[in-house]
Amino acid sequence: MQQDDLIRKLQNKDKKAFEAIYQLYSENIFGIIYTIIQDKNTSEEVLQDVFMKVWNNANRYDFNKGRFFTWLLNIARNASIDKLRSKNFKNKKKNVDAKNFVDILESKANFMSSVDAIGLKKYIGVLKPICKKLIQLLFFEGYTQKETAEELEMPLGTVKTKNRACISKLREIVTT
Repeated sequence: MQQDDLIRKLQNKDKKAFEAIYQLYSENIFGIIYTIIQDKNTSEEVLQDVFMKVWNNANRYDFNKGRFFTWLLNIARNASIDKLRSKNFKNKKKNVDAKNFVDILESKANFMSSVDAIGLKKYIGVLKPICKKLIQLLFFEGYTQKETAEELEMPLGTVKTKNRACISKLREIVTT
């Protein structure tokens, strides 16, 4: 069955189409969520939340506005960041065992391996260092633009402008 047919059936609340889409995308989406959250159990919870949102909002997907995977990726990214910012998650992280910090620090420092996990390494590698840092903070670590501005000691407007320019450059690289 073609992907577009599956999506149309999903939009009509076809459970078999939903199961097929889950099988097609859940592993990749889990990887993206885990890259942001760094906790297996929480990532699994967020994955389930993401696919519930997909089921409930499938009719909002517009074939003309972009690829289905991109739409799904945005839902996953937003759900992951929402989870990171939630009070319960922050309180849970306050009591993390010290050995976990080594893993977290190593994974944050190893940005390129995180990028490679979703197939962007070859594209990110050609960007300027500031673009790499902005993408890392904003998209992989869940920073807000304000937090990124504070982290990089830049004006908020500069972060916004550079982010737009970096994303445009990345789009240009990916589509050529």
